[in-house]
Amino acid sequence: MKYFDYAATTPPHPDVIRTMAEIMETQFGNPSSIHGYGERADQLLRRARSGCAAAIGVKPEEIVFTSGATESNNLAIKGAALRYQSRGRHIITTATEHASVYESFMQLQQWGWDVTLIPVNSDGVVDARQVVDAIRPDTVLVSLMHVNNETGAIHPIAEIGKQLKKRAPRVLFHVDGVQGFGKMKATPAAWSADLYSLSAHKIRGPKGAGLLYVRSGVELTPLLSGGSQEQGLRAGTENVALLVGMAKAMRMAAEDQFDFARRTTVLRDQLMETIHSIPEFELNSRKEGAPHIVHFSYPGMKAEVALHTLEQLGVTISTQSACSSRSSEPSRILLAMGRDAACAAGGLRISLGDEHREEDVALLEQALYQMVAQLRPLERRM
Repeated sequence: MKYFDYAATTPPHPDVIRTMAEIMETQFGNPSSIHGYGERADQLLRRARSGCAAAIGVKPEEIVFTSGATESNNLAIKGAALRYQSRGRHIITTATEHASVYESFMQLQQWGWDVTLIPVNSDGVVDARQVVDAIRPDTVLVSLMHVNNETGAIHPIAEIGKQLKKRAPRVLFHVDGVQGFGKMKATPAAWSADLYSLSAHKIRGPKGAGLLYVRSGVELTPLLSGGSQEQGLRAGTENVALLVGMAKAMRMAAEDQFDFARRTTVLRDQLMETIHSIPEFELNSRKEGAPHIVHFSYPGMKAEVALHTLEQLGVTISTQSACSSRSSEPSRILLAMGRDAACAAGGLRISLGDEHREEDVALLEQALYQMVAQLRPLERRM
């Protein structure tokens, strides 16, 4: 079975596994304890924080460790909205954000915040001018993803950050960087981002570890109380082994990002040409998008039927994002891009990783042809 769902999660790198195993065996202390075991654990935690900060070009004290990007996104959005509600209750995002962002906005809307959803074009990309023009005197936060987790569309984050800070310097700018880091250059400080979220398991690190970059001077209302860990922003004993593993994964991903993009772009373009040549398929990704994601639709065919047929043929891909893939509803992302219901219900995502080579893509392409041949008689009945 060949795995092509790296945007959902990645296999932990062997070096990361070995590092975490060694720490779990030998360094089990609580980093908040003041005895020797605790001091050694705290030193490892400090080293991990410095490594993570270096990988994205920020200061160690600006890194807050979390359990993953879902928690980071919730802390960034709700923490900022609650802390700065005296400035106003207007927040801005798009309709194509990850569920952890979109649903955080919907929850705040239920609590009385005014939410503006900026539309995207048919490629899934937001217009920087529309984002900035949506700012009002009572706007406190703009939250956007760098790379869309379903289609690979890339928002013009740098341009938005520049215009945003020029127009309204007090409005906070949060970037969900999960699908961009390690695939292309990630510089949250250069983007004028105040908040930036990452998750370790998307870059061959462990599940259960993530971070939130919080620019110096930005304050957040904590969502978890009960301890002074993480500068008082995230109570709970830090999992030192996971966080050291994340730091190692981030360092390796940052070092390999340009080679990764070069190698993977070739494979992605080859896949796009194959998908374009199959009449039953409709491409939703563009070559201007991320190098590792190819999204297409099989209109008239249930996505789960196509997925399981491919699995029987020896390859694993996904339907929507992992957080939504068990839903039978049409993709919210594709609908926002103007696709019809049949296209949105038949969406399939291929996501590539650093281990994939030309022979792997050739196997996948063969499986796609075989799948269509098997399912073509069923299309009119679906």
